[in-house]
Formats: sequence, structure tokens, C-alpha cells
Amino acid sequence: MGDEPAAGASAPGSGVALDGALLVDSLRRRVVAMHSLWYQATSSMGREHVNHVEREGVLPIAFSLFHQVEIEDGSVAMLGGPGPVFDGSWLERLDLGVPDHGKHRSVAEMMAQRIGDYAAFLEYQRLVYGKTEAWLDGLEPDLLGEVVVRRPFPPQIASTFSARVAGQAGLTRLDAIECWIYQHGLRHMGEVEHARALVGLGGMTS
Repeated sequence: MGDEPAAGASAPGSGVALDGALLVDSLRRRVVAMHSLWYQATSSMGREHVNHVEREGVLPIAFSLFHQVEIEDGSVAMLGGPGPVFDGSWLERLDLGVPDHGKHRSVAEMMAQRIGDYAAFLEYQRLVYGKTEAWLDGLEPDLLGEVVVRRPFPPQIASTFSARVAGQAGLTRLDAIECWIYQHGLRHMGEVEHARALVGLGGMTS
């Protein structure tokens, strides 16, 4: 009789049941926080920092910057959000050393990545992040469980971290947002925080 929990109390370890609306809210808050790290990093660097080459085999910060933003731009479109911000006009404006996000290129190829117009890149970054956050604001919770890429995966998905996360049927929209946008952004932020030390700058958060 004395073992029953008091009325209204949660059983030990039961936690809070997450419904779809809470999941969307959590996703958005985490993505916004991740974006804030990128804004902090890019606002405290200049073109000389992002294009610095430490040594052969160590990619410049420019690679991580453009790669992360362009992948997020395309991922939102693939997941049912607005189309990509990036088009042919951005190639000329950004003046990239390699006109590619480099996901399927070698390190040797992407050593040549440079951002010629850093102010244009910052504008592109703001547009992409704003698009992502607005899309998550209006995302219907019922869409999170929809399988967006089914097994067997195509080669461009099969070799990714997201393929390791996927369930038996494939990748849900929730999986893909977590892997392609949130986790992908944080993984490359780690690269940038380390690379900033090589150009005399500090990290963003503990």
C-alpha cells in the first residue's frame, strides 16, 4: 500500500511522453541553437581565416562552411520544404575555388576550396538558415514518422551516417532532419572549432 506513487506523480524513470508537437519544437530549438554556433563562428572570422591552409591534407575552413550550408539547403528541399536557395547566380557571387559541396569528392580535390566573396557567403548562410527555421516552424507533427528514403538505399545514402540510424523500413523525416541537418551541422562545427585554433581563434561554447 505504501509503494504506490502519489496521485499525479510519474513512475520512476517514466519521464515525459513526447508528442509530435513537442518533437517539432525540440527539433527547431536544437537547430536554431546549432545555427547560432555557426553565426558566432562566421561573424568572428574573415576571409583570411576561412581560406587559410594549414598543410596538405587539412581542409580549409572554407570547405566546412560551404559544405554545411549547401547540404542543409538541399536537404530541406528533399524533405518537402522550400526549394534550394542556391542557384547558378550564387556560383558567380561566392567565387568558390571548387563549385561543389564536395560530399563525393576526395580531400585532395577539396583542398582547393576557397570562398572569394565572404560577405556573399554570409548572406547565403542567413537565407538558408532562415528558410530552415521557417520550415520547421510550420512542420506538421504527423509528417515526422513518414519514411522519406526506403531501403535498399541508393549509394549516396548507403555510405552515410544516416543509413546507420535508419529503421527497418528506411529513413523517416524525423531521422533525416536529425541526421542531415542537426547532427551534420554539429559534426562540421567540431571541425571548425578545431580549425579556428589553427588560425589563432577560439571555440564557441563548452
